[in-house]
This record gives sequence, structure tokens and C-alpha cells, in this order.
Amino acid sequence: MGLNEQQRTVRVDIGELVLDGFGRVDPERVSEAFQAELGRLVRERGVPLAADGGQALDALAGLPPLPASLSARRLGQELARAVHTGLSGGGEVKR
Repeated sequence: MGLNEQQRTVRVDIGELVLDGFGRVDPERVSEAFQAELGRLVRERGVPLAADGGQALDALAGLPPLPASLSARRLGQELARAVHTGLSGGGEVKR
């Protein structure tokens, strides 16, 4: 990081993820994959909706559907990508 660059902290708190229609998946594996992928996306691409400072969002809606046949790891990764898309301005933001 150069002298003129500021390190920014982004905090994403997700109270609950509801997975309907996915059958039996290991919630811990989904959560681990979700956290790892969302962390990677935030580090690499940032969070455009947070560019102007702290913002609180109540919900993200209108995100792309996910195939029900995904493994727990892939489901976590794809879910993180969908959430990051919402945090980047895709989907509908409820404040």
C-alpha cells in the first residue's frame, strides 16, 4: 500500500441466511464457503454501496436464483457472489 492510500474497513453483518429448496446441505460448510468467498470479493472488488461511508441495509432482494443441486461449498460460493452483486448495486436494496 502506498503512502497516499487509505486502508478501509468493510464490515458485513448478515443476521440470517435462509436456504429454501436446497434439500439437505451442511450449513457449516455453506457458511465457511460463503464467508471465504465474500471476504475475497470484498477485498478484491470492494463494496460500491459503502463507498460514501457506512450504510445499513435491511435486505437485498431480486438476486439471481441459485441451482438447487449445488454442493454445500459451491452453494456458499454462489450465494456470496449473489450477495456481493447486491452490495455492488445489483438487485433491490431495502434500507
